Amino acid sequence: MQKKLFTQIRNEWRGNVWLMLELLVVSVVMWFIIDMLYCRAATYLEPRGFNTEHCYRIYLGFLTDKSPDYNPDETIEQRRDDVLEIVERLRRRPEVEAVSLSNNAHPYNGNNSGCLLEYDTLRSSGFVVRRYMTPDFVRVFRYRGARGETPEQLAELLEKGHLLASDNLFMRRYGIPMTKIAGDGFHFEGDTITSFTVTALQPVRYHDYQEAWYCYTVCFNLEPFFNNNPGLINVCNELCVRVKADKDHGFIDQLRADSEKQFRIGNIYIADIRSFTDIRRNFQQSWTQDTQFFCAGMGFLLLNIFLGLLGTFWFRTQQRRGEIALHKINGATNGAVFARLMSEGMWLLLIVTPLAWVVDYLLASAELNAWHNGTTLEPDRFLFCAVLAFVLIALMILVGIWYPARRAMKVQPAEALHDE
Repeated sequence: MQKKLFTQIRNEWRGNVWLMLELLVVSVVMWFIIDMLYCRAATYLEPRGFNTEHCYRIYLGFLTDKSPDYNPDETIEQRRDDVLEIVERLRRRPEVEAVSLSNNAHPYNGNNSGCLLEYDTLRSSGFVVRRYMTPDFVRVFRYRGARGETPEQLAELLEKGHLLASDNLFMRRYGIPMTKIAGDGFHFEGDTITSFTVTALQPVRYHDYQEAWYCYTVCFNLEPFFNNNPGLINVCNELCVRVKADKDHGFIDQLRADSEKQFRIGNIYIADIRSFTDIRRNFQQSWTQDTQFFCAGMGFLLLNIFLGLLGTFWFRTQQRRGEIALHKINGATNGAVFARLMSEGMWLLLIVTPLAWVVDYLLASAELNAWHNGTTLEPDRFLFCAVLAFVLIALMILVGIWYPARRAMKVQPAEALHDE
């Protein structure tokens, strides 16, 4: 059967050449689309390096001189102590798991400050986000060490004066993970005199749509500045809390109800409370819409490819009703005829697939497709997208042949030959 099939394919080479050219173009375009969708999905599903479930940000306010309770004689030190007292009162609440203060540090935050970290001749590349925080911050957002350190262990290291730096801080420029050089001898902010000890941290992503490859972080303990720089602790600090999972329901309403009696200290009060679910949604709104439009556009292209390829094989099979009738007159069963039609379509795809993969490789080598992890050509990604493109096209061919062939085989051979 296969020998006769190859003979028929060779004899009908004019029509098959155009069909294989169409399959080649469709295969390349399909791979390109799947590759772009793969990069978007892989980026979104990467580990974020933090966890915001059951987390809230509490915004503090400061009374103005128009308020009858305003104290004009309050000093900077008193304001610092008032903020720290609010933190302690929050920590004592039974439903609260951890409380932290920070500057430009919490996830989904548009306020940033950059820094430089050096080790011997190595210098950090790209924009490194400097995150000042109290040690409890890593407990609130559950940071993890690159060697498996728990949030509790990382908090203890921060208390000892260690810096926490992303494991990929030197990867992009030097190809060296932080885990290989973590320890003493690091210099922060261009200070070549003071030496710091650094612990490698799992990469902390800026948001859900940015790759960890481009996200760099250095975490610094805020507590040593409490006494030397009291003005650093104020109502502008990021006050974040993690609530115990089984006591999260109604936390905002309960805290608001208690805020006036328990959390009005001096001129400072609780102005607002927001969950990180809302903060995340609002911060990522533009990226989310862009991704939705992108996926809708790619879906529309895939639908057009599907309908076009489906129509091509549907029409091709419909035109061969007479041939199907001749096979049945000569004793071929419905299964044999069906297998022959399916085999022909699949062999045409198999013949053109190696050439399509060569074109895909050349496009990836020329950096014309999507970037991911600093490259356009990753072996596992290339193979996955190429195989998936092949499988989808094969399914389109099978559907385009199966239904019209099934209908054609229900027609009596004499009737089909009469129509011809």
